[in-house]
Amino acid sequence: MAGGGGREHALAWKIAADSSRPEVYCAPGNAGTAEVARNIPIAAEDISGIVSWARANNPDLVVVGPEAPLCAGLADRLIAEGIRVFGPTADAAMIEGSKVFSKEVMQAAGVPTAEARVFSDAAEAKAWVRRRGAPIVVKADGLAAGKGVTVCRTVEEAETAIEDALTRAVFGDAGNRVIVEECLEGEEASILALVDGSRIVMLASAQDHKRIFDGDRGPNTGGMGAYSPAPVVAAEMLAAIREQVFERTLAELRRRCIVYKGVLYAGLMISRGRINVLEFNCRFGDPETQAILPRWDGDILPALNACIDGNLREDMVKWRPEPAVCVVMASEGYPGSYKKGALIEGLDRAAAMAGVAVFHAGTRREGGAVVTSGGRVLGVTALGADLPEAVRRAYDAVSVIRFNGAQWRRDIAARALILKK
Repeated sequence: MAGGGGREHALAWKIAADSSRPEVYCAPGNAGTAEVARNIPIAAEDISGIVSWARANNPDLVVVGPEAPLCAGLADRLIAEGIRVFGPTADAAMIEGSKVFSKEVMQAAGVPTAEARVFSDAAEAKAWVRRRGAPIVVKADGLAAGKGVTVCRTVEEAETAIEDALTRAVFGDAGNRVIVEECLEGEEASILALVDGSRIVMLASAQDHKRIFDGDRGPNTGGMGAYSPAPVVAAEMLAAIREQVFERTLAELRRRCIVYKGVLYAGLMISRGRINVLEFNCRFGDPETQAILPRWDGDILPALNACIDGNLREDMVKWRPEPAVCVVMASEGYPGSYKKGALIEGLDRAAAMAGVAVFHAGTRREGGAVVTSGGRVLGVTALGADLPEAVRRAYDAVSVIRFNGAQWRRDIAARALILKK
């Protein structure tokens, strides 16, 4: 397993529970993965380091968690060494690595998505915004750790976002181009699908909470919580999502001689039954994975291997009926600057609670203790007989965990609870 966040802990946890009882290694992992796997001190972005380790140790399968190493060609390098890898090659990972490329693919494929324009000149972009008006969305073209998208309620906010990307280089090379697109209204949802090059198996729906504060206020983060399933994704929508989103996109990629294998994540905006794609990601979502995998009933390795071998089947993926809720506990100051090294207490007590799994994100071991080492620290996940019970269990577990400056949203899954009333 390449990666060291909450998504990777959830994947390692699920893989380690496989009936084949595999030996799991994580590069670099965190304090949580150390409980289900053996951590190795290699950064996920250290392509040569991971390839060298794989060459020496010949693992049966490498699962790549984050997008950056995929976009940098980790899968390509491993395949060239004869190592089996779950994750798309660099040309396929461009679906996330470049929002311009992703938009071009969607437009060519007839995938429903927002109207957009691409700019590399700040003055031209700001002039178009002034003509177009607000609200409007400004997106950095490249990878920006989930923080390159700004929903602008005023023209002035949009001009600042354009300046940040194109003039002040806040996102580095990732902001050399921006997409400025119409602001779609509705509810967001995440649909992930396993893909074996041609066959598609959609996973359970989820809804992420990207803003830092309750009520979707404040700046975007990497995700402050998620729940699954998302009732906004009605059962009758699934066939349309499969055809309009996944089948059309994969057909267009094949037309471009790109074979996609791995997991494809579609971020959707749903309004009055209409579907629009906000973005594609080339990997499991974070924190959606922490809410989806506890609901996966049975082994995961056969499905991951089938994606590589081109023999994926629907019956390889089954779901528990219980909903799951993940609440992210973050460091004080996140998504801005934050301190590291705060002692975390109450982890064992939380993990012992009924239906609860505590997935580590930004943690490390320091002596016999676990301390914070990132912005998003923990993903506290709970299953329940129904959504209200899953919410209660998740927040009960959060309440017994302590670290200095801890912050979390208190309204995860609130939209779904309203819909169910």
